[in-house]
Amino acid sequence: MKSLIKILAITVVLVMVSCKKDTAPNYQFMPNMYESGGYETYGEAAFKDGVEAQIPAEGSIPRGYVPFDIDNTTEGYDLAKATLVSSLDSTLVDFTRGKELYDIYCGICHGNKGDGQGNLVKREKILGIPSYDDAGRAINEGSIYHTIYYGKNAMGSYANQLNEEERWQVVAYVLKLKADLEK
Repeated sequence: MKSLIKILAITVVLVMVSCKKDTAPNYQFMPNMYESGGYETYGEAAFKDGVEAQIPAEGSIPRGYVPFDIDNTTEGYDLAKATLVSSLDSTLVDFTRGKELYDIYCGICHGNKGDGQGNLVKREKILGIPSYDDAGRAINEGSIYHTIYYGKNAMGSYANQLNEEERWQVVAYVLKLKADLEK
């Protein structure tokens, strides 16, 4: 008889424990705080006037973006060549970093030495890339930066791949390659 009472007591305890569910509240005092209504991202509930997205304020500049005020024209190229100088001083120029970036973005066409003999040129996928030391190519900091920013001829822009500091590192490395070729 005592064992039957023990078994019955254990069964009652197990039934009570198995029915308890800790993951959901038994009663919600403020259901709107537990289950909020969903809104469409650009729906009418969020924007009563029908605006699909918020337009940035006139003249605003995205965080981390530095505007480049020289146009993508021949006159802009000449202006950059005549007036644009590096924002990096000599202590901030890192030729190791410049070489890494150059090898990633430029070396495939221009060659690792700047001689215009990159892998794509050797395989004749792209033709007509001159060496940095060609007499007709009087390149300088401004012209290189303008070309990286906007691209030139068959070369596209690398403004989205390289930030301003990285572009100046590549410019410094290109000038180093040019000096090495002219020796």
